[in-house]
Amino acid sequence: MLAIIAAAVFGFALLLDLLDTDLGAPDLFNWNTLVLIGLLALALYFAGVGRGPSTGGGGGRWYRGRRPGRG
Repeated sequence: MLAIIAAAVFGFALLLDLLDTDLGAPDLFNWNTLVLIGLLALALYFAGVGRGPSTGGGGGRWYRGRRPGRG
């Protein structure tokens, strides 16, 4: 989820840069601030924040005891 937010922030920063506008708030919506917000979201994503609760076993198939079909 945080990676999607980072992509949206980077896309918004790119649009502001291409349109050469600051939306009337040059201190709030400047290129540097939006890039830092995007990098923060990416860093949190890579750190594992926002992945949701992990279900036992680390995901994937989790068998208890003997695996089926293994004789």
